[in-house]
Amino acid sequence: MDLTEHIQQTFADSAQTVLESAEALAGPIALAAEHMVGALLGDGKILACGNGGSATDAHLFASTMINRFERERPGLAAISLTSATATLTSIANDYDYGLVFARQVAALGGPGDILLAISTSGYSRNVLEAVRAGHEKEMSVVALTGRDGGDLAEILHEEDVLVCVPAETTARIREIHLLAIHCLCDTIDNLLLGI
Repeated sequence: MDLTEHIQQTFADSAQTVLESAEALAGPIALAAEHMVGALLGDGKILACGNGGSATDAHLFASTMINRFERERPGLAAISLTSATATLTSIANDYDYGLVFARQVAALGGPGDILLAISTSGYSRNVLEAVRAGHEKEMSVVALTGRDGGDLAEILHEEDVLVCVPAETTARIREIHLLAIHCLCDTIDNLLLGI
């Protein structure tokens, strides 16, 4: 297979994953958006976290909520726990990298808030600790993961929402996570502003 064929196959694999995910994830994404709108209308906020590419997704989600997606609207309360370099490095240095999100959730989160926890594998220890801290603060969780959901799926409560991409490779999971975030932003706007 030459490079062009390989790239075309990557596009085809991605498209197939999108089609498979659309049916499996539309319901959970809609439910997650409803929970988020409920929190926002109740003067709550959304905290978002993840590592690596998932950190970028968390940051994108929060910035889109604060600024706007595709329609003009007032800013919505969201915080990316991945963007405060001094906070992340001080917690990692003084305590443990596994607590970089959990300590922020404990300080910033409260009842009625939502934690958007993103982990392609479902095994990121600092994301798992953030979920535990969120539960202690009586927060709901929306978890974006893939494969079988990993430990993240196991620690969710009944009122939490699991968005688990039906794919095995990190690249395909991340592509669907970005699409899911766009769907969340669009659905939140539709619920708040009307279609």
